[in-house]
Amino acid sequence: MMSFKAGRWLVLAACMATVSVPVMAAETGEPTHAQPALPTAPLTITGANGVAHVFTVEKAMTPREQQVGEMFRPTVPADSGMIFVWPFPRQSDMWMENTLAPLDIVFIGADNRVSSIVENAVPLSLARISSHGPVRATLELQGGITEKLGIVVGDRVESAALATQPPGK
Repeated sequence: MMSFKAGRWLVLAACMATVSVPVMAAETGEPTHAQPALPTAPLTITGANGVAHVFTVEKAMTPREQQVGEMFRPTVPADSGMIFVWPFPRQSDMWMENTLAPLDIVFIGADNRVSSIVENAVPLSLARISSHGPVRATLELQGGITEKLGIVVGDRVESAALATQPPGK
């Protein structure tokens, strides 16, 4: 026969297990919905002509935040985006799975300059979008905004987000 105290602990443990399983599955399974807004930082891209363009970017820092990225969001505002800062310069491969809005993918080199741009990445595509070499960060912006603003390879990128290292690195 179980004591009242022991029975209460078993019920509590069962409730906790029931609550924990969906949370864990949501964190490790395939994304099914947009993630909440992430912490932001200002980011400035300055061209050779001295013209600066300022964005407010969400910082995708954890592996899960990076996996979900801009998925399931219907739009990306013209003055916003998302940055993925890598722990060291590396090849960056992105895709548009479950991403509803076209994006410009801006790859940022170790020198904090734009190293390449892929404009208007196709929504929902599984095609790999590659940096074609090591980069320190990847920036997702509204599709077509780099052409509209004249952002090109070699432009300087400045943001406190670039000084941030992903957790555990």
